[in-house]
Amino acid sequence: MGRIFKLIVILVVLGAIGVIGYAYLGDMGADSQQQHIEVTLPDGIGAGGGGTGAN
Repeated sequence: MGRIFKLIVILVVLGAIGVIGYAYLGDMGADSQQQHIEVTLPDGIGAGGGGTGAN
């Protein structure tokens, strides 16, 4: 019974360390940057010519 309790305590401690590590290191996403890309479509479709853009 003592070994099982010791194993459970070790797993809880390792799980807590994992959660704390993820909290510090898990949110390392890239900084977002706004990008503008000019696109030329054939025949001026979707170029803001006043139409609905539907074919």
